[in-house]
Amino acid sequence: MSISVPPRTTARGTLSLAPDYDVEAVRADFPILQRRVGDRPLVYLDSAATSQKPVQVLDAIQAYYRESNSNVHRGAHTLGNEATELFEGARRRVSAFIDADPRGLVFTRNASESLNLVASSYARELLRPGDRIVLTLMEHHSNLVPWQLAAERAGLDLAFIGLTAEGRLDMEVAARLLTEPTRLLAVTHQSNVLGTVNPIRELAELAHRCGALIAVDACQSVPHMPVSVRDLDVDFLAFSGHKACGPMGAGVLWARPELLERMPPFLGGGSMIQRVELERSSWAEVPAKFEAGTPDVASAHGLAAACDYLDAIGRDRIHAHEQALTGHLLEVLDEAGVDIQGPREVVERGGAVSFTMGEIHPHDIATILDRQGVAIRAGHHCCQPLMRHLGTPATARASVYLYTTHSEIDALGAGLQEVGRILGPPGARG
Repeated sequence: MSISVPPRTTARGTLSLAPDYDVEAVRADFPILQRRVGDRPLVYLDSAATSQKPVQVLDAIQAYYRESNSNVHRGAHTLGNEATELFEGARRRVSAFIDADPRGLVFTRNASESLNLVASSYARELLRPGDRIVLTLMEHHSNLVPWQLAAERAGLDLAFIGLTAEGRLDMEVAARLLTEPTRLLAVTHQSNVLGTVNPIRELAELAHRCGALIAVDACQSVPHMPVSVRDLDVDFLAFSGHKACGPMGAGVLWARPELLERMPPFLGGGSMIQRVELERSSWAEVPAKFEAGTPDVASAHGLAAACDYLDAIGRDRIHAHEQALTGHLLEVLDEAGVDIQGPREVVERGGAVSFTMGEIHPHDIATILDRQGVAIRAGHHCCQPLMRHLGTPATARASVYLYTTHSEIDALGAGLQEVGRILGPPGARG
């Protein structure tokens, strides 16, 4: 990955591309990107929903099942020991990926399960009626519904940080809400709709100042940029492996180990016990206390391989590549005359860009683009309250990742021209 990419000159000036970032070498690691959709090359612009997987991850999963498949923490035989070491090695590798203490890393099925674990075992069990949980208007349902359930069952109050006209968090409201009786702030690091990157370190300082904890949904940030739980000073952090070049079924919850010690188990059975009697049991040490049953060893091993892969390229370089792509994407969408949601400054946002196109339904946009080989997302993106705030039932969304090229952004622009020709106002149709 050593071929330099020349700067790209656009109507907005020269984009600063990441030096020595060879996107074609990266793409060669992703077999699915060689696919065609109909008679068109696949243009995959839906990485915010799930990323594609490099051959290094696919090989790691296959190697586990071919060579080391066994249950973990049970057998005294060679395969059992190998599987256990792969699983615990994955825990250490993923912890290092987010600069975290491995004693606080719990493997789950996905980020939704991670956040449900915190809502159930911390908020519902350890908070008291009248305590307040603060959320934001830009939360994904996975970081909204679990807190609603906990609030209903434990008598907690919910409050919400609103948005500015540009799609950023209203930090004046945040400062007012992060006071007594708030006990927890649950917030996304990067919006999957607006692309907004939230000031987590600043929010953590506000939360801790009033004695509250902060839980971060990092699904849209960990795969795309360097993330350190120590630098952010957060208490809980969740993300999904499948958005970070890893397999589906690999979710991560990191929590301060002392919090996991205080929290009761989330699920019972299997590896989470220390001693079981007929009428009561005691629990294994953390993080095993929160990993009931047989874990998905292959997915954990695959996620560790994904961490190796992303760090070998460098998430700072991936982030720089995506920022250049996002600037180009915003320019192409402007040329197409669509309405873009979220901040316009590339430095304040990630590479998921949502838009609407007059009266044309986003599903129709996505369907016509699919005929051009261009895959985007259309719908409410599991953010119905945010859609109502934006005054639309749905948006189209294009999202980029480490393997996206500038020519693919141009293909999206050409596809949107075709959408306008077919479904635009009569005067605009060809």
